Amino acid sequence: AQRQTETWVVGDGGGLANVFVYVKTGLEGRSFPVPAEPVILDQQKCWYTPRVVGVRVGQSFQVLNSDPLLHNVRAQAEVNQAFNQGQPVQGVRYNHTFSTEEVMVPIKCDVHAWMNAWVGVVNHPYFAVTGPTGEFSLPNLPPGTYAVEAWHEAGGTTSGTVTVSAKGTATLSLSFKAPVA
Repeated sequence: AQRQTETWVVGDGGGLANVFVYVKTGLEGRSFPVPAEPVILDQQKCWYTPRVVGVRVGQSFQVLNSDPLLHNVRAQAEVNQAFNQGQPVQGVRYNHTFSTEEVMVPIKCDVHAWMNAWVGVVNHPYFAVTGPTGEFSLPNLPPGTYAVEAWHEAGGTTSGTVTVSAKGTATLSLSFKAPVA
């Protein structure tokens, strides 16, 4: 069985999966504790899982090799320190900590060219990755007005503004242009 590409994963209702959504502006001057638990990017059956992931500045980011074969993980960071790490055996983990914001850091496997993942590095907890329906949630976002950006590996970026009141929720719909066949 041949695995399909994961570039455009569109749900039945037209929602786009694997979109990194984050608050781009509106949180300046605030600081948030960094989670102690690591974010894990796993290599399973020669695919990165998840394909798109978010991590906090200063949080442990681990790349795990769950496959019984060689992978070579290369982070092509432009702002953060890049890395290129061989993972020759099953169960090996590589730990990295990003020092500054960067949306997005491409991750590739030099052994398997189809293996791609992306890491969104932000300095706050208000980010999400869309699931199969294209929906996302940024729980506990303090009241205020925010610029929210959505990034997709082939669709680029799109953004919008949302205002969260002290007693309610807010809805923001973002869309990407469909690819030309």
